[in-house]
Amino acid sequence: MMRGYRPTPVSNSTLSFCGSDNSSAYKVDNGLLNNGCFLDALGVVPHVFLLFSTFPILFIGWGSQSSKVHIHHSTWLHFPGHNFRWLLTVVLLFVLVCEIAEGIVSDGFNQSRHLHLYMPAGLGMLAAITSIIYYHNIETSNFPKLLIALLIYWTLAFITKTIKFVKYDDHGIGLMQLRFCITGLLALLYGLLLGVEVNVVLRRRYMWFPCPTEVKPPDDLQDLGVRFLQPFVNLLSKSTYWWMNTFITSAHKRPIDLKTIGKLPISMRALTNFQRLRKAFDAQAVQ
Repeated sequence: MMRGYRPTPVSNSTLSFCGSDNSSAYKVDNGLLNNGCFLDALGVVPHVFLLFSTFPILFIGWGSQSSKVHIHHSTWLHFPGHNFRWLLTVVLLFVLVCEIAEGIVSDGFNQSRHLHLYMPAGLGMLAAITSIIYYHNIETSNFPKLLIALLIYWTLAFITKTIKFVKYDDHGIGLMQLRFCITGLLALLYGLLLGVEVNVVLRRRYMWFPCPTEVKPPDDLQDLGVRFLQPFVNLLSKSTYWWMNTFITSAHKRPIDLKTIGKLPISMRALTNFQRLRKAFDAQAVQ
């Protein structure tokens, strides 16, 4: 009855971070940093730190503190480097997807499952998504001191990826290897995001400075009649017009009028544009 049945070898189904088909993967006789599996485990540390440090804040609801400034909109200011941060995060997510795919393909050539080839990248992707959600909530609440978690995260991630990149080079893994290129790109991206975070610290002066920079809400967002929020939402919402979902849904249910549409922001009104045009015209006329 059981003729033709071949049981799957235990090694193929055993889950192990460094695999179960190579006992030398757990040896660190040549130094911790010369062990590839240890470097991958070290790369997990920043992601775990960010997830454990930001999830409680997100769940507790620090991001909903925009109500303290009595503004009816969901966002009202952008920290320095806002758009650049969003662009870097999108690129980071793409590179992490490539790293996950490369790890899964590489794992297919092993006899047992090597989680270290793709699990750190998966955690990195989850951490990247969490970082941008966390940033959006902190930006919304205008509480930049909580960005210290992101500053630490980018620093740790940049250091661990740089160490791994250098060790790849030391062991002769070069540009012909995809993992070398991906690691170098990740080190660059984490370094750029660290630079963005340092720029926020220097310009908002929320740490190590006696007098933080106070930022007041734009006048348009304190006007309940202003409904056109395109200049004030985050880059993702601005590029997809996600902020208009409520307006579009209500327009499908009932006819809309001018009161529902609301007023334009001051910078987009006809009088403002006329004054700008008049100023430019007068300056050109003088020349």
